[in-house]
Amino acid sequence: MGSTLHLQGTFFQYEVTDLYKLIAIDLDGTLLNSRKKISTENRDMINHIISLGYQVVIATGRRYYSAKLLVDELDSHLVIMANNGNIVRSSMDDVVLISKFLDKESYWDILDEAKTYNLRGIVHVDKYLEGIDMVVEQDDLNNDHMKYLTEQDKRYLILPEKELYLLDRVLAVVFPGDLKSVHKFSDAILEKYPERYSSHVLENIYIAEAMYEAMNPGGSKWKTLLEYASSISIKPEEIIAIGDDNNDVDMILNAGLGIAMKNSSGLAKEAADIVTEKDNDHSGLADVLKRVLNV
Repeated sequence: MGSTLHLQGTFFQYEVTDLYKLIAIDLDGTLLNSRKKISTENRDMINHIISLGYQVVIATGRRYYSAKLLVDELDSHLVIMANNGNIVRSSMDDVVLISKFLDKESYWDILDEAKTYNLRGIVHVDKYLEGIDMVVEQDDLNNDHMKYLTEQDKRYLILPEKELYLLDRVLAVVFPGDLKSVHKFSDAILEKYPERYSSHVLENIYIAEAMYEAMNPGGSKWKTLLEYASSISIKPEEIIAIGDDNNDVDMILNAGLGIAMKNSSGLAKEAADIVTEKDNDHSGLADVLKRVLNV
């Protein structure tokens, strides 16, 4: 049976089959609206597809603690790929399923290189059970950093610079700043260390014009999603991936069906098979899943 989708003014024909088994969903700009809430329509749709047997995975750049709180109103426990796939936990018992960290030399180098561009990092660490998710340098509490930290809670440390270099279990380092500086930094790191980091520049954010994120070279939403899917015998072509920003591009591009939100970045839209008709403030996620899955 076919289902016709009217998206961006053009009709696309998709066969509704039992092909898809796993649906990977980004949070900010996708499942969440601008008020960082899950709409009733999105909530009901997620609960419905879970009841039908689809596996739903949350794939987010957020830390695990924050992501878990945001999806708490859903009926089912979920697998949460946090920090862009660098830490994966089951929300039922917080057990770590997959973890990926920056090695110390790569971590030190990225902090040092950023200073040349007047950028300072916010460090994400895996200290969930100790109540700590982020660390920031004591002498670098600029406006972008405080916006990033105060959006969250008190699960962060402020340390002198020398102690920043002693951290371990580093999941990622993010560098908010103006668009030009962030892109120049990103280009320089890619040229100097072409295979040393998995990285991206986020532009669909409110705390700054842009933000560069550096991670373990094996750490990305898509790479980790592939690992998890393989562990439960799900193939890449059986995955639907839905997102809105540049850190979602790989999974949107490579999944069996890649969906970008109407409010997505340009790169995410270019990678997508479908761009939703509605944005995240009008339950675009629920709308497109209803059409694609015929539910």
